[in-house]
Amino acid sequence: MIARDAVVTFESVEGVVRSFGFISGSAERRRSTLAATFRSLSALLGLSPSEWVTDAEALRNEAVDILRRRAYDAGANAIVNLQFHTEESEDVCKVIAFGEAVVLEKGEG
Repeated sequence: MIARDAVVTFESVEGVVRSFGFISGSAERRRSTLAATFRSLSALLGLSPSEWVTDAEALRNEAVDILRRRAYDAGANAIVNLQFHTEESEDVCKVIAFGEAVVLEKGEG
């Protein structure tokens, strides 16, 4: 049984009664030159890039939030086959979350 507002990475689940197709949400952030320099120095010294991980997690969460809003605005109550695509350049980091927006109904039992 899948709860309402579920977001799963499974390619398919039981109980799908309607599909709205694939929907995406994206978030991007300009990179700070100072932060990039710090990350490079940290990598050379063997330190953990915790700031970068925090930025990546924040962008991923923001992209999923936008994805959820778009799916639910379309009438879906769940998203299946959640996937991520990340684009990075010297100036910008962008995360795209996408998945199939569906309506799930509870199965018997």
